[in-house]
Amino acid sequence: MSEKRLAVVTGAARGIGRAVVLELLKQGRIVAGLDINTEQLNELESVVKEAGFTIITKCVDITDTGKFVEILESLASEHGGIGILVNNAGITRDGLLMRMSDEDFDKVIEVNLRAAFVAIRTASRSMVRNKFGRIISLSSVSGVMGNAGQCNYAASKAGLIGLTKSVARELAKKNITANCIAPGFIITEMTDVLPDPVKDAAKQMIPLRRFGTVEDVAKAIAFLASDDAAYITGQVICVDGGMAM
Repeated sequence: MSEKRLAVVTGAARGIGRAVVLELLKQGRIVAGLDINTEQLNELESVVKEAGFTIITKCVDITDTGKFVEILESLASEHGGIGILVNNAGITRDGLLMRMSDEDFDKVIEVNLRAAFVAIRTASRSMVRNKFGRIISLSSVSGVMGNAGQCNYAASKAGLIGLTKSVARELAKKNITANCIAPGFIITEMTDVLPDPVKDAAKQMIPLRRFGTVEDVAKAIAFLASDDAAYITGQVICVDGGMAM
C-alpha cells in the first residue's frame, strides 16, 4: 500500500514545490500542497488537473504555528498518517551582514527552519505510529558552503542540515528516514530576475556550466521518498551541477 501514502509538500504552489507535487503524484501518492498564496494554489490545482491528477490544497502561513499544526494533524487523521513530508517552503531576505536587520534575520529563520521543525515534530507522531516515514527538507548549497550576503538564509539552511541529521538519528529505529536536498543554481522565478552578468558569473562556478531545472530537484526528492531509498538517511544530496564539491 506504500504508493497510496499521503505526501505533504510546503511551498507547493510554484517553482520547485510544484515540480515536487507533480513528481510525487506520478509516483501514485496522495499529495497535499500547502502554500501561503491562494491564487497560486488555484493555479497549481489547474496544472495538476491538466496533468490528469487531483491534489488537496491548503492555504496556510507556516509561521502561524497553531494553524499549521492544526492542518497537519487533520491531514494525518484523514489519511491514516503523513507518510512523506517535504519541507520546501523558504524565503530570502538577502543583505550584507552589517546592514542586516534583526527582523530580516528572524523572519528567514522562522520560515525556513523553525516551521520545518514544527512540521517534522507534528508529522513524526503519525510516522512513529505507522513505523514508516520519509522526511525530506530543502537545504541549499548556501547552507553547505556559505554565501556572502546571505547570512540569514545560509544559517537557516545549515540549521536544516543539523536538524535533519539529529532527526535521522532519533527516528531511524522507527523506520523513518530524514534527508536534505541542497539545490544549487536552479532556474525559477526567483533566479530569472537576476541580471545576465550575475548569471554568467554563477555559471563559471558550476562544473557542468549550466543551471539546474526544478525537475532535477524534484526527481531527487521523489527518489528519497520512494521505497528504493529505504537505506539512505541523514544525508545531504547536492543537486548543484558540482558547485559545492
